[in-house]
Amino acid sequence: MTDQPVVTEREARAVAEQARQSEWTMDSFAKDLYLGQFRPDRIWPRPPEDPEREARGDEFLTTLDAHLREHVDGQRIETEDRISDEDLAGLIGLGVFGIKIPTRYGGLGLSQVHYNRALMLLGTVHPSLGALISAHQSIGVPEPVKQFGNPEQKEQYLRRCAEGAISAFLLTEPDVGSDPARLQTSATRTPEGDYLLDGVKLWTTNGVLAELLVVMARVAPHADGKGGITAFVVEADAPGITVERRNTFMGLKGLENGLTRLHQVRVPAAAVIGREGQGLKIALTTLNTGRLSIPALCVAASKWSLKIAREWALERVQWGRPVGRHPAIAHQLAFMAATTYAEEAMVEIAGELSDSGAADIRIEAALAKLWCSEMAWQVADRLVQIRGGRGYETAASLAARGERAVPAEQVLRDLRINRIFEGSSEIMHLLIAREAVDAHLSVAGRLIDPDADLPAKAEAAKAAAGFYAGWLPRLVVGPGDSPTSYADLGPLAGHLRFVERTSRRLARSTFYGMARWQGGLEHKQGFLARIVDIGAELFAMTAVCAHASRHGGGAGPGSPQALADAFCRQSRLRVAGLLRALWVNTDGADETLASDVLEGRYSWAEAGIIDASEGSGPWITEATPGPSARESVARRYR
Repeated sequence: MTDQPVVTEREARAVAEQARQSEWTMDSFAKDLYLGQFRPDRIWPRPPEDPEREARGDEFLTTLDAHLREHVDGQRIETEDRISDEDLAGLIGLGVFGIKIPTRYGGLGLSQVHYNRALMLLGTVHPSLGALISAHQSIGVPEPVKQFGNPEQKEQYLRRCAEGAISAFLLTEPDVGSDPARLQTSATRTPEGDYLLDGVKLWTTNGVLAELLVVMARVAPHADGKGGITAFVVEADAPGITVERRNTFMGLKGLENGLTRLHQVRVPAAAVIGREGQGLKIALTTLNTGRLSIPALCVAASKWSLKIAREWALERVQWGRPVGRHPAIAHQLAFMAATTYAEEAMVEIAGELSDSGAADIRIEAALAKLWCSEMAWQVADRLVQIRGGRGYETAASLAARGERAVPAEQVLRDLRINRIFEGSSEIMHLLIAREAVDAHLSVAGRLIDPDADLPAKAEAAKAAAGFYAGWLPRLVVGPGDSPTSYADLGPLAGHLRFVERTSRRLARSTFYGMARWQGGLEHKQGFLARIVDIGAELFAMTAVCAHASRHGGGAGPGSPQALADAFCRQSRLRVAGLLRALWVNTDGADETLASDVLEGRYSWAEAGIIDASEGSGPWITEATPGPSARESVARRYR
């Protein structure tokens, strides 16, 4: 492996900052929320859908549902660790690989909302099906070509993808994850005007079976100012491409994820998506919509977990009554039901905003990905707890002794990756925080910029004074302080008033943090993460209220309003804890302790174990016991 280039923290930030979409040309509910401007009208009522497209979408979902129930066996995928050719052919025949591709290129041309619902169906059969389609259509060739490709590229590649040419997205490298400044894969121009790609890409979902690849590679700068990280569409069978291995993971059995090496891979100039140097912007913009696939799959897992938990909590009897009637389990079920409904609401609302074409959803999509992946994990964890030993036991083991084959432990394994996929929760916190403070940095950023000279700081101070003089007074009193506000939005208006009040408090807290730490705020990651999490809860509360209001009816037992009310009550308690923890926490002490741990000052706390991962022990190559060991084990069961 070649030596990594030395990149300073400032240089890395500069690369990321140049790649982000800096302008705001459309409305953003979440952006306003972090500024203390609660605008429920941005998501209320539901934007009108094209009746013809909605009808086609519903028809497709009905067909997909029937096909999956009849022809696709999720346990077979789990056991064989692969999606069969028959399963792939069936999905291709239904048009699943072209759900969002426009009809003029042979796709189904359906909405983001219907795409999310399709992923939910696929994910409940087996999540690797959802990962396959998501990696292909959300971040693979279709989305970047649809958004940034020229007419020739759209005609060539979108049509092939709609017909079933599986695609993959190649960005991550063995030593490069969320820090694109260190990207090493190179694209060298040839005298003929083509490019030669060299490098290694890791965790290439679909890369093992893909026909088309989106590859991010660095073009060396040249005299005309071009160069930089660039996006290419590459034929997967091109000379010089080698899939060196198929990776295996704790979950997502059936995932075709590999390590791909590119050596002198010739790519024509016509295969560049957008322009040279636009690759990271293309990747980030694509992810704005692509991230919605992760929360859709989280909703699927949460719904399934809720169903299984409810059934078991009624079936299992302890101390004379079903375990679900005992408060300790009832509390778990209440959390699962309320959270699952809120996850669905957030995904539906974010999908509608995407389909409207009139909203900038970069924050909403990131919040949905962050919040749903974290909450779905908690929902599934509670399922395993409720089922007890049967939750920890595999489905195959349960079936072998005559019980229902419920893969509770599998759903927990499968869900874990969603907190890492397409930006880990830690990275998502930083990404969202950067967008949440964007308005502040745009007017006061030069004040805290160490490279800014005195005239620039003076000009920034003047602009900041004007901005805050008009903005801060609006955070003192608002509609949330009136007991009659939002009454026209239904019986959940009280929770919306809480959201409005807390939105203003959140904005004030962000301002206090900037005033207190100034340029050091970027290193206060605990504070920023809580700011983000509060906004996520407020978004979830608003979404669940909007979602429930569409069903109409009263607020009695079994109603969507009752479930939304339960969620909001739970969420408000979490928000209260997060608000307090903004200023009362152990962040400083924890960071000092972590530094000492890294320096080895507490290595003594690790004594008394055997680290089997050191060296190359026999367990790595052969785990088969010898005959004497087999006989010894067998005697225990005689």
